[in-house]
Amino acid sequence: MKWLLASLLLDAALPRVAQERFPEKPVRFIVPFPPGGGTDALARILGAKLGELWGQQVIVENRAGAQGNIGTAAGAKAAPDGYTLTFAHQGALVINPHLYRDPGYDTLKDFAAVARTTEMAFVAVAHPSVPASNLRELAQYAKKNPGKLTFASTSAGPHIVGELFKQTTGTDLVHVPYKGAGPAINDLLGGQVLLMFSNPTSTVPHVKSGKLRALGVMDSKRNPALPDVPTALESGLPELGNVIEWYGVVVPAATPPGIVQRLSAVTLRVMGSPEIIERVQQLGQTPSPANADEFARYIRADYERWGRVVKASGAKAE
Repeated sequence: MKWLLASLLLDAALPRVAQERFPEKPVRFIVPFPPGGGTDALARILGAKLGELWGQQVIVENRAGAQGNIGTAAGAKAAPDGYTLTFAHQGALVINPHLYRDPGYDTLKDFAAVARTTEMAFVAVAHPSVPASNLRELAQYAKKNPGKLTFASTSAGPHIVGELFKQTTGTDLVHVPYKGAGPAINDLLGGQVLLMFSNPTSTVPHVKSGKLRALGVMDSKRNPALPDVPTALESGLPELGNVIEWYGVVVPAATPPGIVQRLSAVTLRVMGSPEIIERVQQLGQTPSPANADEFARYIRADYERWGRVVKASGAKAE
């Protein structure tokens, strides 16, 4: 509990008026992924609105590398004064620590949760040559053809979701890692790999064009962008009915609680704006705001859940 004591002392040391005026200078927002992707787009939407409300510039800083580890580690080591926010990504926070021997941070000790912002259920998509129209048929085909089906991954999340599918269905799929969504989807379109467990943002356009086939939404409810695609529950696979990729905001653990609560309140205010809701939905994401305490509990529960999946899979990354 040393970090809590330090945080309380720092909070007490800051004049109340300083906290009430926060922020009094530009705020840095670390995004642990390259520019141009869905995470970057969401962070820039949030940053622009926060800057508008604060009357201060929010500088988005892309610190990509090691599946989100480099930027996330930089956020953990930042000064705990509220002037450095870190984009919280499910893969970096709750999967990478179990995959990497040392990702450069301890999720449960180094961060204070600010707010969850959005989430997306994973979607299983396949090259049209795969003889399956839903997740149940995919599992049946995979059991009859062990080691024949390949699945692409672009980061820790899609990789471990594939491992979860294998564990749940007792199947043998071959993992093929890629450094980005672009190359992975190109090979999936060309049939060099046959499957992908993806967030909808990357694959829905290709499903709608008929170049890929969506086999199932890994959620308890259908995705509005894919209304004809059955859920995992409808396919008789309830263990795959809550496979969610989420995003949010965290700060260094020693950040004063008063600042954390101010950041949480303003982030939730942003996420309640009709303008922001519409823009987020255009990215294929679902607004799912949660306050600091709720988000902290959610992170811990997901950390433990995915830790079990990674351990059972035997997967490692260095």
